[in-house]
Amino acid sequence: MFTGIIEHVGTIQALDLKPFGGRVTIEASSVASELAVSNSIAVNGCCLTVVALGKNSFSADLSSETIQKTSFGAKNGGLEKGSRVNLEQPLTAGKEFGGHFVQGHVDGTGRVTHLESEGPESGSWWFGVEVPEGYARYVVPKGSLTIDGISLTVARWNQDTRIAEVAVIPYTYEHTNLRDRKRGDAVNLEGDILGKYVERYLEAREAPATTPITVSRLIEEGF
Repeated sequence: MFTGIIEHVGTIQALDLKPFGGRVTIEASSVASELAVSNSIAVNGCCLTVVALGKNSFSADLSSETIQKTSFGAKNGGLEKGSRVNLEQPLTAGKEFGGHFVQGHVDGTGRVTHLESEGPESGSWWFGVEVPEGYARYVVPKGSLTIDGISLTVARWNQDTRIAEVAVIPYTYEHTNLRDRKRGDAVNLEGDILGKYVERYLEAREAPATTPITVSRLIEEGF
């Protein structure tokens, strides 16, 4: 589990994609020495397993599901060699919980609509993302949203255009890959797991009740 507080930024050295999977190698000198083979690490919000280590880099395998659901496999505006990526190691016991519950299970990708400065004296930015229609139900004004692994708060939400806007503070802008984003880029999205559980519980409550098991029903079924 992660919290969406980005600790490091790496650069993709190699990205080998095949129809049924692939492998990514990331230069990450600030964190590579802390990793071990079999460790988990979130790369742009996607939970991956370290399968190989170099002096200043690590490699992770990509499943076909990961390629299809994330910006690793996006046809336009997706990740490529040279792209900078956000990195976060898993939450450990006793560590400060600074963001929100992030599983690293990406729901899908959105598209950047704008990244605009609030003004020369502000240092903050407005970042807009158009989310897929099926994902819109997880967007809650003032709620949490994970974009490329970053825990962000939805400041504005336009249900008609499906554009979620977040206010980006100078620290986040400088210490993540957000400043690299441009209109049309694909970004990974993960909805708040608490909202997903609530949705699932409500669906279960509304589902028709199953027929109770009785002696007469067992006889009818041939038992």
